[in-house]
Amino acid sequence: MSAIESRLFINGKFCEAKSGKKFKLFSPATEELVAEVAEADADDVDAAVEAALAAQPAWAATAASEKSRLLNKLADAAETQVAEFARIEGLSMGIPSSVFAGYLHGLTGALRLAAALTLTKQGVSSTNKPGFVNFTLRCPYVVVGAILPWNVPLTMFGFKVGPALAAGNTIVVKTSEKTPLTALLVCKLAQEIGIPPGVINVVSGFGRPCGEAIASHMKIRKVTQIASCSDSRLFPSLTSHLSYSYRFTGSLRTGRAISKAAIDSNLKAVTLELGGKSPVIVFDDADIVKAAKASAFSMFRNSGQICGAHSRVYVQKTIADKFTDLYVKEWNDLVVHGLPSDPATTQGPMADSIQFKSVMNFIEEAKMTATVKTGGHRVGEKGFYVAPTVFTNVKDTDRINREEVFGPVAVVHTFETEEEAVTRANDTEYGLWASVFTNDLNKAFRIVTGLEAGSCSVNSLNGVAFDMPFGGFKGSGLGREMGPGALEPFLETKSVFFDVASALPGGGYA
Repeated sequence: MSAIESRLFINGKFCEAKSGKKFKLFSPATEELVAEVAEADADDVDAAVEAALAAQPAWAATAASEKSRLLNKLADAAETQVAEFARIEGLSMGIPSSVFAGYLHGLTGALRLAAALTLTKQGVSSTNKPGFVNFTLRCPYVVVGAILPWNVPLTMFGFKVGPALAAGNTIVVKTSEKTPLTALLVCKLAQEIGIPPGVINVVSGFGRPCGEAIASHMKIRKVTQIASCSDSRLFPSLTSHLSYSYRFTGSLRTGRAISKAAIDSNLKAVTLELGGKSPVIVFDDADIVKAAKASAFSMFRNSGQICGAHSRVYVQKTIADKFTDLYVKEWNDLVVHGLPSDPATTQGPMADSIQFKSVMNFIEEAKMTATVKTGGHRVGEKGFYVAPTVFTNVKDTDRINREEVFGPVAVVHTFETEEEAVTRANDTEYGLWASVFTNDLNKAFRIVTGLEAGSCSVNSLNGVAFDMPFGGFKGSGLGREMGPGALEPFLETKSVFFDVASALPGGGYA
């Protein structure tokens, strides 16, 4: 078993933070110390940016086919290390090894999509103006800053790094202080397969000063960020003044703070994915067994610590009791708590004590007015495990119905009409994902047309595909990632006006 790498990765080398500072990382499953991790500050960010700047011209000039080869080679290398990735993520995040393969596929799939799109970076041309051949060039931003969430760090590393590199940028990645380790294993593989020094740089640390230094850095022209719910500790100076009515969840606060820092520094381009409070609507003409299984699995994934979790369930009144009983049973049947390394374990803990306390606060508050159908309690005395929890008799205005809990907690509502279901589903600051279950094709089209969400599923809650764009409406973010346009957020457009009029006698054109 290899030692766990916990240093920074700058200019192709692992190094300690300039200050020598470290922070302690504890297992959420056992509450035992896992590692002491190098804690980056603004000086380390500066060093990473300078390394990225120095490496970018040569990387941009590298043939697209070579960039593609290296990205595919990195994906190949990652696939040989699935057991080590699972071990490390199990220690730091608590993801069970039995379900880890899907998270690694998030990394490798994103890298392979980026590798394929490397060869598609093309502009357009025009000869509409007499005497001119006009065209556009697609240009990298040069250095991209990426701020990763803690809940699916490996997948999000692929979402950010793959397209940024494919577009010709170099990158500085800030990992979450909750889950900093797997990105460093990717860096080790990148080093081994020959990605040039300075192309990928990774700094571990807290929102202040590390994340703040990236968002406000004058030599970074693009920042891309996905915020997990409790990432509100980013930039406390920018978020502390917000009144409670505007605070919603940590992810929204963080997104506003990063946008402000980007604008106040050098008007950086920003891409944000800021979480969700996703609804699923189940009509009485649907296959309710399928709907119950899918809805349960959506909340089961990653212990509910997933931005697309469908935590608001709207069920037509005529089938509400039957559906709710099925939903509770299906969800509980999926769950086996235990150590992440145990093959029998299917459900991990909350990411750390902070997230655990946040989830339990939501639960205890909701118990005062709502009905607990299942769960509502901690599991065991060691580790941050929470039982699958379903509430009914929840008001639309209740906090547990409006804010992103980011844990295994869902609410079940009833509705009578199609119009009511859509109106209540849309009554949220978020718009990341929404789903509907019905066997009426016309109804399905009406519903998805009316739902305010960046992604919608019909008779499924598992519609993510690398070749489709991903992002949110409203407070769930800005911009799109993945899909055929995955490189677009990492490119600028330059228009070129080329006078081809000939200087031949008579002023004719060549």
